[in-house]
Amino acid sequence: MNLRELVPAVIGVLVRRGADFASAEDAVQEALIRALDTWPDDPPRDPKGWLVAVAWRKFLDAARAEASRRGRELAVEVEPPAGPVPDTDDTLRLYFLCAHPTLPPAAAVALTLRAVGGLTTRQIATAHLVPEATMAQRISRAKKRIAGERLDQPGDLGTVLRVLYLVFNEGYGGDVDLAAEAIRLTRQLIALTDEPEVMGLLALMLLHHARRASRTGPGGRLVPLGEQDRLLWDTALIAEGVAILQAALARDRLGEYQAQAAIAALHADAPTAAETDWVQIVEWYDELLALTDSPVVRLNRAVAVGEADGPQAGLAALAEVPADLPRYTAVNAYLHERSGDLEHAAELYSAASRAATSVPERDHLTREAARVRQLLRP
Repeated sequence: MNLRELVPAVIGVLVRRGADFASAEDAVQEALIRALDTWPDDPPRDPKGWLVAVAWRKFLDAARAEASRRGRELAVEVEPPAGPVPDTDDTLRLYFLCAHPTLPPAAAVALTLRAVGGLTTRQIATAHLVPEATMAQRISRAKKRIAGERLDQPGDLGTVLRVLYLVFNEGYGGDVDLAAEAIRLTRQLIALTDEPEVMGLLALMLLHHARRASRTGPGGRLVPLGEQDRLLWDTALIAEGVAILQAALARDRLGEYQAQAAIAALHADAPTAAETDWVQIVEWYDELLALTDSPVVRLNRAVAVGEADGPQAGLAALAEVPADLPRYTAVNAYLHERSGDLEHAAELYSAASRAATSVPERDHLTREAARVRQLLRP
């Protein structure tokens, strides 16, 4: 078993023995550091038991130091009875705790990666391109905010799934592949729940991850879906994602992640961009709108309508989308280009590039504006 996979269970044991979540999580992190130093030369026969023993001692040392400082005893000073570590798995409860509704999304992501994913503060900071001290403060504030929450309280699975999808979309940074980490954690969550939406989220992640190698060109250049080299797509991940999606849909409890995965599966199933089943994709966007009524979904649906029924139909669908939505102008430019209004499309591409939130997106839209202007020349 991967060392990080033991973290939630070990935290759960310490909490059941009387430790508060924040102190338990700190103690387990210290035990992990010691394990990384000693295990290569002297691996334990019972890794989980070893981590529990070391983390509990770390917790007791800290608790006693605090008790001494305050001049009073703490109830947790009593050593636990010797014996095997219980098999109770608190991982699912830790998911709920780390994705607590009171936490800002960035804090929930960081806390999930540390307490459930077992990553160090330095790894999380590097992956998010922020100083380690900044990430440490973010995690510390998050732990303080949920300090009074108990592991036996029910949680919101939808919040957990949103946090995992946020982790997935962070992509890659430093030595941590956050997309792969999100997939690992979602696989773990499937083993703990019986919910088709968790399966839908995993299918969605796998189908997107399968196209990863084709999304960027030399120098980090953004490659749109229609121009991607489909020979670079990971067919094994696509097959797995489709199989998981089919199993989820068979449960007949449709959710937004299943609908998104169905759209991704239709893209993955098309041998070429020209053979994409846009009519069926529009139908799935209609299902997704019925579930979420999201402006982002309406924006993506406008693109699909433009492909299925023509650019004028796409522009009519776009008229129902708020104009201040990110990517609205880029979609407007694309649909106007498809309709033959090249001059207006070039202006819109330029405007979209100025509003882009990332360098690859800005550069891509700038190239699109230049390409369309080139078409306008005699």
